Amino acid sequence: MSVVDDTARKITDMSIRGAGRIARAGASAIGDFARTYEGKSLEGFLVDLDMAVDTLVASRPTAVSLWNGVHAAVKGVSDCGSLEEAIEKVSENADRFVEASSKAVETIAKIGAKRIKDGDTILTHCNSSAALGVIKEAHRQGKDIKVYATESRPWRQGILTVTDLANNGIDVTLVIDSAVRSVMKRIDKIFVGADTITSDGVLINKIGTSQLALAAHERRVPFYVCTETYKFSPMTLFGDMVVIEERDISEVVKPGEVPDSVKVFNPVFDSTPGRYIDALITEIGMISPGSVYGVMAGQLGETAFSKE
Repeated sequence: MSVVDDTARKITDMSIRGAGRIARAGASAIGDFARTYEGKSLEGFLVDLDMAVDTLVASRPTAVSLWNGVHAAVKGVSDCGSLEEAIEKVSENADRFVEASSKAVETIAKIGAKRIKDGDTILTHCNSSAALGVIKEAHRQGKDIKVYATESRPWRQGILTVTDLANNGIDVTLVIDSAVRSVMKRIDKIFVGADTITSDGVLINKIGTSQLALAAHERRVPFYVCTETYKFSPMTLFGDMVVIEERDISEVVKPGEVPDSVKVFNPVFDSTPGRYIDALITEIGMISPGSVYGVMAGQLGETAFSKE
């Protein structure tokens, strides 16, 4: 099995989880594909590279981070004049993206931690490396904090979250997803990650995120989204809709557990309008959801919006 197929399989079966992690995995797979390519022609390489890109992107259609990471790795390769130049270009692009992505998480942690005060109780959802980075940085700074983390069914990524936080010495409580409104009265701030941010500032994230935002809005609890700018979706500028992925019903019920006539709805993500988001915490600073379009046009540049 090739590194591309193996990475796509791991993304599909959730062995690799989290928007940032899958973006780095996708870019790395493209870089490894280039470095180990055994073909002899530039034309063949470009054809095989397109197939590798399609394989990886199809493994998680909702997460624009994967799309952007993979396409960042192949940026400019069509302008190369030789196979050797193309291989070097892809390899360097992939390494550059992985490094920049990792640094972005570190920067977000430092910026976001400034929003946390000593004594704050925080709620988080799923297993976002960006959001957890903020929480762990606040703890590292000596702030006395408590954290509530959702179970995040059906894959229960919350188990990963509470284990990570507990191992870092943070006071953390696991709550079932349906308890978020009940615990909201104890919460001072919410920090979540992002799978995709649309051009009009809508957050696409792990199913259940929108109910956190609504409960937070009801009790006037600040709701922050920790996101790298490569999770901003250039496709939405052209009117493309974000595809909300649905996964197999076996993740929810066991075979024979319910009658065959019962339908099961198992969406992976939901959407949260920008009006329920206090701020996006990014590697370029804190911005409002309404500023996403401007950032996409200015910070990422026109070439980032090419759908080709």
